[in-house]
Amino acid sequence: MPELMRMPGVAAGATEAILAAWNVEPGKPFAAGDVVVTVETDKAVVDVEAEADGVLLRVLADAGATVEVGGPIALLGVAGEQVDDVERVLAELGVEGAEPAAVDEQVAAAPEEASEAAVSPAPPAAAPGATAPAPAGGGRVFASPLARKVAREAGVPLEQLAGTGPDGRIRRRDVDAYLASRPAATPAAAAAATAPARAAVVDDAEYWDEPNSRMRTAIAARLAESKQTAPHFYVKGSAKVDRLLEMRREINEGTAVKVSVNDLVVKAVAKAHTLVPGLNVIWTGDAVRHFARVDVAVAVATDNGLVTPVVRGVDRLSVTELAAATQDLVSRAKDKRLQQSELEGGTVSVSNLGMYGTEEFSAILNPPQSSILAVGAARLEPVVVDGRIEAATVLRVTLSVDHRPVDGATAAQWMQVFTDLLEHPARILA
Repeated sequence: MPELMRMPGVAAGATEAILAAWNVEPGKPFAAGDVVVTVETDKAVVDVEAEADGVLLRVLADAGATVEVGGPIALLGVAGEQVDDVERVLAELGVEGAEPAAVDEQVAAAPEEASEAAVSPAPPAAAPGATAPAPAGGGRVFASPLARKVAREAGVPLEQLAGTGPDGRIRRRDVDAYLASRPAATPAAAAAATAPARAAVVDDAEYWDEPNSRMRTAIAARLAESKQTAPHFYVKGSAKVDRLLEMRREINEGTAVKVSVNDLVVKAVAKAHTLVPGLNVIWTGDAVRHFARVDVAVAVATDNGLVTPVVRGVDRLSVTELAAATQDLVSRAKDKRLQQSELEGGTVSVSNLGMYGTEEFSAILNPPQSSILAVGAARLEPVVVDGRIEAATVLRVTLSVDHRPVDGATAAQWMQVFTDLLEHPARILA
């Protein structure tokens, strides 16, 4: 018996996700473990694998569509199964008005899989400027996700279109037909339509609004929640890192994978967590959870916003293994190819703004982690050594801590150990 494939809940707390791509063609079989569909969340792209052998009978949501978690996205059959009346099966499963994607959008779809409506000539769309029949159900307009996306990008209100699908449902071809039937715009009108509509004048001041992306909205909500629910306190420290920089130079002379200063800082964080295990915890509400290994999240700035992929078992990695793992995560983060699981977990984050010349700052906790280390730029400064003023390269850091699972004395002890490690870098590798 065919069954519905529904949008999975690939991210904790997510109510919807974007269907990024179908990796199996309609009418084609797939095996257990094959990637059937790729789903995009606020911060990652997740490949959804098949749990058993089967066949993709029909796609119910097009690539690019935003679908609620739990919403139907496809009709699946068991391996070798054929269904003569897909519409009847969908109706029995409670999917009303389902239609296959257009033939030109279902790559290599088998002819017998395409419905008669999908291959029949499209009726002419409403003339430009004409008003489509009033939709039933109190003004709601029914349209496929792809039709909505194309209409939105073209700036066409769905209310202007006449749908040719079941019960007047608007399809992609209805939008295309409407766009093809519109008269060409005059050069002046075309220029006005395509000019950036960003600037507005209010009280003689220019400004523009950039709509919030899904990722920016998620970041804002998460940070606001963190500041409201986790009582932050801050511990500052500084260390002379000339020996650390010299050790890095020596390491990089003999390795293909180049180690950054941030890699050594992350490794020192993990070492300090093993020496002061009271920091390697999180608050669960019912208990303080302690961890046996040290997983460290590394803040990565991307074009879409900040993400914090987690490097697992940093305390057990060599510094070159850590560097390779971090470089891989950073590269995939910028391409938005991280898995959701790579963004979850960890007890501490490291956020480094030193490359921008920032000397010192405080960071907001990344819940449920209990701490985040803000790292500034290493600068040459005068320091007092045995009563004499000398020049040294000084690195300033600030540890933000959740006061619920961690006491101030524990955080202070951690900072003392951490800065000592930076000044005696051989101990980081021990």
